Amino acid sequence: MKQIITILALWVALSAQAQTVKVAAAANLRFAFDEIKTNYAKINPKVTVDVNFGSSGALLQQIVNGAEFDIFMAADNSFPFKLKEQGATSGEIKTYVLGKLALWSNTIDVSKGMEVLTDASVKKIAIAKPDLAPYGDRAIECLKSVGLYEKVKDKIIYADNISQAAQFTQTGNAEVGFLAMSLTLSPEMKGSVYVIDPKSYSQIEQTMVLVKNWKTNPEAAKFMKFVLSEQCKPIFEKNGYTVPNE
Repeated sequence: MKQIITILALWVALSAQAQTVKVAAAANLRFAFDEIKTNYAKINPKVTVDVNFGSSGALLQQIVNGAEFDIFMAADNSFPFKLKEQGATSGEIKTYVLGKLALWSNTIDVSKGMEVLTDASVKKIAIAKPDLAPYGDRAIECLKSVGLYEKVKDKIIYADNISQAAQFTQTGNAEVGFLAMSLTLSPEMKGSVYVIDPKSYSQIEQTMVLVKNWKTNPEAAKFMKFVLSEQCKPIFEKNGYTVPNE
């Protein structure tokens, strides 16, 4: 009898777990993800989607160190492949959006372009740590490609992720920030925006993958399929991303 009770208890525990999808998501997805999560809840009311936002590098380390996530939504394609090399993924790595880099400020007009960074009025430039955040990596690459890095490198302050870079700029800790375009479109980010020529940096191919332990939670595969579906395409596009064709 005790054995039957134990089996039933385990089944109940696994069933309850299957109703929650745990996602490790790049910080640039904060606003788009909220809408995706809301839409998913409408058609799957019994499923809870929990998300932890951060830099792709930091999230990778959390997963490698045993953090229990079902899905990894990174800001590029390198971090999911690093996770795959660790033997911690299941199935194919899928591209869900292409990101865009932008300059943003709520105190300075950046609309004329990147030369504004050399102006004396710009004392601090916020950039996400390039070793952890793909958007930060592309920002440094962009500065070097247009010949501005050496001129402005002493102005750069580094944030842990792209959301923190936005916070630094929004609160005045930096006059200008290199941000994901998706964050600049938020209603709370009222300021001047300059969309950077994508030819000046490597493509930001944002990819996602199932973490290995997802097999105990089949809801994870369903949520990933939803993110990649046509239903989410207008949400991503509205938030400044390009959705690639299959």
